[in-house]
Amino acid sequence: MTTVAEQIVTALADLGVRTVWGVVGDALNPVTDAIRRQERIEWIGTRHEEAAAFAASAQAQLTGTIGVCMGTVGPGALHLLNGLYDAKKSHAPVLAICGQVPSAELGADYFQEVDNDAVFRDVAAFRHTVTAASQMPRVLEQAVQIAYAKPGVSVLTLPGDIGSAAVAKDSVVHITRVPAHLTPDDGEITRAVRLLDDAETVTMLVGAGARDCRDPLLELADRLAAPMVLTLKAKEGLEDGNPFQIGQSGLIGNPATREAFETADALLMIGTDFPYPEWLPDKTPTVQIDVHADHIGRRTPVDVGIVGDAGLSVTALLKRLRGKQDRTHLERARSDYEHWQSRQHRLTDPDFDHGLLGKVRSRLDNSEARIRPEALATLVDTHAADDTVFTTDTGMSTVWLARCVTMRGTRRLIGSFNLGSMANALPQALGAAALDRGRPVVAFCGDGGLTMLLGELLTALAHELPVKLVVFDNGRLGMVKLEQEQGGLPEFGTGLANPDLAAVAAAMGMQAARVTEPEQLEAAVRTALAAPGPYLLDVVTNPEEIALPPKTGVDQAWGFAIAKLKEGIGGRGAKS
Repeated sequence: MTTVAEQIVTALADLGVRTVWGVVGDALNPVTDAIRRQERIEWIGTRHEEAAAFAASAQAQLTGTIGVCMGTVGPGALHLLNGLYDAKKSHAPVLAICGQVPSAELGADYFQEVDNDAVFRDVAAFRHTVTAASQMPRVLEQAVQIAYAKPGVSVLTLPGDIGSAAVAKDSVVHITRVPAHLTPDDGEITRAVRLLDDAETVTMLVGAGARDCRDPLLELADRLAAPMVLTLKAKEGLEDGNPFQIGQSGLIGNPATREAFETADALLMIGTDFPYPEWLPDKTPTVQIDVHADHIGRRTPVDVGIVGDAGLSVTALLKRLRGKQDRTHLERARSDYEHWQSRQHRLTDPDFDHGLLGKVRSRLDNSEARIRPEALATLVDTHAADDTVFTTDTGMSTVWLARCVTMRGTRRLIGSFNLGSMANALPQALGAAALDRGRPVVAFCGDGGLTMLLGELLTALAHELPVKLVVFDNGRLGMVKLEQEQGGLPEFGTGLANPDLAAVAAAMGMQAARVTEPEQLEAAVRTALAAPGPYLLDVVTNPEEIALPPKTGVDQAWGFAIAKLKEGIGGRGAKS
């Protein structure tokens, strides 16, 4: 006899799923027992279901294989929500298996009963409560296939009496997964060629949707003599060795990208749903290429919209486009970018704050010569292996990674780049490490994010997941602090009364070190990265470090000055 739970677990193993994440309990006991008996799947029990969803999503993004997480009746299922929303917005195929009260009690306001189909309506492309074993394996097939097709989230709910119910003897699971390559419309390609050929200068904005067509993409940039602005997710695969890229735009960007946008006669967007229209050029003729039709024109008006596979579309353009002879636009953008990089690099020099320029700046933002976060990020970049998987918390940790870490070699990058959740870096790192315990995994953790899901340090220890957790410990919600001050508001509510995080980790049994002095930093980074097993490096960084975006207007600058004045008058420490 095969049960519903056994059929689900066997089918997942056949798909290539190697780990399932969650917290055990009641209605899902038949499923966890089936996992216990399934040699191909490892159960990883987290301390919070939110971490389980983040970990499963990270695995899906790294492998393309569906990630699986579980939460039992009521609160357990609800705790999955934030991680599942991140999976949805990251286009990660994830299956959430949720528990439910016994079938006979559905709708009776039973203990812990929650209507999962209603709760997950917005986050899940497919959601279904199994009410009879005869519905299997059809609903499982639908759940997995729809998660792959979106890609996105499916939620399968099992009442307490269903998991152990027997399925029909001839019941066989058939899951179809055929990747589609959407061919672009020839007429739209013709219109795009005409617009790009007529423009004297072109700037490209390239996203993760174009990562798999690197060579033709670089050929296109060369043909158009176009600087290439990369989204954060496009750093992976498109940053290293790319003579056309000029970094990121938005809050984490640099002045070169702003200038390249503003001086272009045409904008070419490929494989990106860049969510910040205020950073895109205004009224510039635009061509957008995306495999998702609903992405076309939703961030900025477009003149030509090409719905199609990025690689096929770029190849089609290359067959027809004339080359640009004048490369001044590209050369100026690259020069601006390299000049900005050199200025950023100065901040990573341990002696910077002692030089003339450093002393002037230090009076503003580092009067006590504390550790600059740029220095920490750069040292991690220098000493981390070329196959490292990086995860990063939302906020200033992402700024330092974007500006100081190069995605060279086979490095990978995962973050909450579309949802912008706190506390994602640690659980996503756990997911990455569980895929291959021999591959380096480094999490750029904010102190606020780490402490939000601090219990997951125990998950790393219990399951021997060798993550390296680099904590930017500035005692602040740094991005919120910057937002307040740019708006002319004094910093308020952002202060974090952190303990010695290394001591906390050590008390749990994890290797850890705390760094408070710049001269200690490089040796500490080397030690952390070389250590076997999980390791927490708590680096006390400068909370006043300024990371202004590339397009700071007079109003923002004035607001910052006013905020600093208010902080000085009101006394920031007592209320932050």
